[in-house]
Formats: sequence, C-alpha cells, structure tokens
Amino acid sequence: MTAASGSSSPAGTDERLLRTSPLRKLLGRPELGSVVGALAVFLFFAVVADSFLRATSFGTVMYAASTIGIMAAPVALLMIGGEFDLSAGVMVTSSALVSSMFSYQMTANVWVGVFVSLLVTLAIGAFNGFMLTRTRLPSFIITLGTFLMLTGLNLGFTKLISGSVSTKTIGNMEGFPSARKLFASYWTVGGVELKVTLLWWAGLVAVATWILLRTRFGNWIFAVGGGADAARAVGVPVIRTKIGLYLGVAFAAWVSGQHLLFSYDVVQSGEGVGNELIYIIAAVIGGCLITGGYGSAIGSAVGAFIFGMTSKGIVYAEWNPDWFKFFLGAMLLLATLLNAWVRKRAEATK
Repeated sequence: MTAASGSSSPAGTDERLLRTSPLRKLLGRPELGSVVGALAVFLFFAVVADSFLRATSFGTVMYAASTIGIMAAPVALLMIGGEFDLSAGVMVTSSALVSSMFSYQMTANVWVGVFVSLLVTLAIGAFNGFMLTRTRLPSFIITLGTFLMLTGLNLGFTKLISGSVSTKTIGNMEGFPSARKLFASYWTVGGVELKVTLLWWAGLVAVATWILLRTRFGNWIFAVGGGADAARAVGVPVIRTKIGLYLGVAFAAWVSGQHLLFSYDVVQSGEGVGNELIYIIAAVIGGCLITGGYGSAIGSAVGAFIFGMTSKGIVYAEWNPDWFKFFLGAMLLLATLLNAWVRKRAEATK
C-alpha cells in the first residue's frame, strides 16, 4: 500500500486502500464535538464554582452522569439505527414497580420480582420493536403510545395494589441486601464515594462500542440507520436488527429500574416522565444524528458526563436550579451545531 493520503487517489490505486492520517481519523469521530464541549463545561464550572474541583464533588458528578449514561448508551445505538424510544424514561419506573409489587404481593424473595421484572421489561421492548416493524409507523408514534400507556398503567396499578401512588417498602424482605449490593451499592476510594452504577455504565458503553465496531450486528445498525430499504436490499435483517435495538433499551431500563428501587426500597409511580428526552439529548450531544446512520456509544457517555457536570455544577455554583433547563437547551443547540461543523470538515477533507 503505497498511496499517500490526499484528496484524490493516484491512477491505478484502489481508493479503498488509501491511508488515512490520524488527524482525519480524529475529525471523523462522532464524539469529537462532545469532547470539546465537555472540556469547555469543565473549565467553566471550575472557574465559577470553587467546590466543583473537590474530590467529593467528582463522585457526585460521576453518579449523576452514570444514571443518565446507562440509558443513553442503548438509546444512542437505537438512534444510529434510525429510531427513537419515547417510552424509555417511564419504562425505567415500570420495571421498578413490577419488581417491587410482584415481590411484595406474590413472594417472599425480591429476586423473584427482579427476574419477573426483567421478563416484563424485555416484553415491552419487544412490543415496541414488533409494532414498529409490522405497522411501519414512525417510532415517534409507536413509542409515544407506549409512553402514555405505561404512564397510566404505572399510576393505575400502583393505586389499585398499594392504595397510594408509591409502593410498599421491601427493605426487610429476603434477598434485598444482595440485590442492593448488585444494583445500588457503593464503595469509598480516597474519601470519594463511588456508586456501582459507574460499573454498569462502563460495562454497557464497552459492550455497545464492541457491538458497533467489531460485530456484524454493528454493521447492520449503521446500515438500517442509513436507509432501511437499501439495507434490506443487500440482505440486512432489518426487522431483527430493530427489535434487537429496542430489547437493548429495555435491558438498560431494567438495570436503571432496579437501581431506582434498591436505592430507596420504595418507588413513586409518577417518576421517569421526561427522562426519555434527557437520554435522547445526551446521545445527540454525543454526536448521534437524529436522522440515523451516524454516532457512537462513547459519544453518549461524554454527553451524559456533560449532563452530570452541568446539573451538579449549577448547585456547586449556588445558582438557581431553574437555570438548568436553559443550559440544557443551550448545550443541545451548541453541540448540534458543533457536531455538524466537525462532520462537514471531516467530509471536506476526504
């Protein structure tokens, strides 16, 4: 391979074998804009909030980022595949409610409820994928319907079974300590409290990145996001791919739901509404295109980290939390513009 990097290939040289400079590879990464944004947000709060750089603050920021990042990773894969899931936020609460109420009403061991919750949550994800691929309606419509149904079911069943808007406490049931250890434990390193959600977050991002970059299923995700009809024409199993992506979101919702339950041992039925937009915004800030076919799981992690820094940085700066929504909108707009600019620069240098 003797071809030098350039805008055109020498005569007789296969352009697929052209070497790409490290700078071009860097400019082509979807998460580049979000990394620049994360650095800017970090420097901003480091200047305006004295307590932001304390070690204890780092643990708080990382915990906030991890609770978003666990969901943002599979949501990013779904967006790369060209679809949305507006039921993701409420699905987390549904998962926690099923686990809690089934354990309390039907068994004496919380692990039975945890397992039933996994099956129910995966069934919700499969329902979204099945309805999307069978009806060919936009995922916005399908998952908006699921969102509304789950919101009503969460409130209705909780009031019907528990007699209030929250579940009964399960903290004294068999299996609760071991389940809390898996989903809601923490450890202290150098005076910094680190939650187990960091391990779930890192694991999900690593698996999602491996799937995207090292497996045939990852190629299928990019293909269906770039154009489902074209992908189907070359043999990509579009239906199986999209249902698989919705199952991935459902699994992450189950993990987040169990963390919610075993952190407090009770669940409020109205929680989770609005979080689906946060997961989508984290993925967009991380470089995912709304139109599909472009993005990365690592970018979603950076987007979640920006969320964590902003939500806690405003507190450390002793500002009114009402400003969080303003920063949220500004970050989304700036990240989208920056990502579009970086992508154009990368394409211009090819």
